[in-house]
Amino acid sequence: MLSYPLAEGAELRGLEPWQAQEFYEFIERARTHLAPWLPWATQMDDPAKVERWLRRCAEDQARDGGRIYGIWLDGLLVGGVEFAAFRGRAGICELGAWLAPEAEGRGLVTLAARRMIEWAVGARGITRVEWRAATDNARSLAVAKRLGMEREGVLRSAFAVNGVRQDLEIWSFVADLGASRDRDPVSSGEAER
Repeated sequence: MLSYPLAEGAELRGLEPWQAQEFYEFIERARTHLAPWLPWATQMDDPAKVERWLRRCAEDQARDGGRIYGIWLDGLLVGGVEFAAFRGRAGICELGAWLAPEAEGRGLVTLAARRMIEWAVGARGITRVEWRAATDNARSLAVAKRLGMEREGVLRSAFAVNGVRQDLEIWSFVADLGASRDRDPVSSGEAER
């Protein structure tokens, strides 16, 4: 299994269908915490559903679409980050993330998202990376800020979670592929300052 170290004891690696039981157990532990933001947190209520979802994610990746990765801390799956949308030819992708409450406050989502942005821009030539979060999801919005993204606006009543319509903030990072990488705030770490 290929992995990318994020911090002491933390790593980012692909989340694959064979890990459905582990992902299901993560959802069970974090369901209450995730449910206000993620519709799948309530829908994935048995391992078979989780496996089907991960298979669809794998099929999407095989078509050069979205990709899903887990965040492990000391060997325990504690969250994930995904390219919720990935359109390589158009040069656009959208990132999304989730984390169990016991893993918050360590910068893991920011580190994982930064790594994914570096790959998307550096290896795939993506020029626009989007981050979408409910307007009252302060932790997610803080990640977008730490990544050096700019707030573009709000999509009103754009997303339903548990039957409740939510407004979504749109944030983005636009890469200047002609600029040197040391001026790129994501690669250089400027976004953390």
